[in-house]
Amino acid sequence: MDTIIDAAIRVLESRGWADFTTNEVAAVAGVSVGSLYQYFADKFALAEMIRQRHLGLVLDALSISGEWSESGTLDERVVCLIDGVIAVHSINHALHRVLLDEVPLAGRSNYGDFEREYQRRYRVVIESSSKTLDPARDDVAGRVLAAAVEGVVHAAARNGELDSPVLKAELVALVCAYLRNRIAFAKVSLT
Repeated sequence: MDTIIDAAIRVLESRGWADFTTNEVAAVAGVSVGSLYQYFADKFALAEMIRQRHLGLVLDALSISGEWSESGTLDERVVCLIDGVIAVHSINHALHRVLLDEVPLAGRSNYGDFEREYQRRYRVVIESSSKTLDPARDDVAGRVLAAAVEGVVHAAARNGELDSPVLKAELVALVCAYLRNRIAFAKVSLT
């Protein structure tokens, strides 16, 4: 099955969604179309599996949030987080643009387990950096932070700017400023 998925990635990346066919994937994978259909009902199922693989890599990149409060300064931890997110989105630039802009995939609301874990990891970043005692506010802040990072990184992927040191520096500055502002807000609201 991995051979088929790897072939599907190569075909989707090079041909785009309009010319992505199960016949081409089977040929590149060196399997019969019948063998491909044993694992995947159609090209939508193949594209969905590619997306699932990407989502798994995103969660791996966010695993730093599990050790968020254990080491380093805030700036160092943010750099590590942003490096990981950018690295995941830097794999197969062309493929990422096709997945974002061309492939008609199901909405994120259909990915309950992924979405819950994704948001939990960002919430850990919020909770351990600002030490607030308001879980509802931390939950919202985690969603805001996730949306901000995701929006900047996806826009950069679309524009081929993921390797820009200026973009990375600006994103790190944005996240650090947001987290520091929450720390300052928590101190003010506790006095």
